[in-house]
Amino acid sequence: MDTAPRTRVSAYAVIIADGKLLLTRLSAASPVFAPGLWHLPGGGIDPGEQPAEALTREVYEETGGTVRDARLIGARTYTARRHGIDWHLVGLFHTVTLLPGPLRVRESGGSTADVAWHPLSGLDEARLSPAAVDALTPAMLRPTGVRPPLSGPVAPRRPGAVRLTR
Repeated sequence: MDTAPRTRVSAYAVIIADGKLLLTRLSAASPVFAPGLWHLPGGGIDPGEQPAEALTREVYEETGGTVRDARLIGARTYTARRHGIDWHLVGLFHTVTLLPGPLRVRESGGSTADVAWHPLSGLDEARLSPAAVDALTPAMLRPTGVRPPLSGPVAPRRPGAVRLTR
């Protein structure tokens, strides 16, 4: 029996407009994080697919939105256990601007059950996926200007924040 964790690399969109964050609700088909949690639009990068292509595809499938521009702002790793599978997830976070248009989940039977804007001021971390919680850190919410270079190791946001067991 192979007990090595499965690795999944995902591209996520941090989309903020008018003080609100665009989030998707995970369905029962979610492979890594628990259903019902609100999560960032985005998902797994398919073999041979470039991160920007995956981001654009996933944002469209999960929100119906068309990416106008995207900028890589950070990366995080997570471990999780779901359906008897141990996961090692690498999340690539991007600030994203969408073209104007209506939002709706376009993918049928996928990992997304709903899409909605949520006021940044009233978000409940208990209802968010770990990736969505990390998107709320000051480093991720920094304006899209020049970012200072990383120096030294990057510590986890808080003890235990990256270990999930479900």
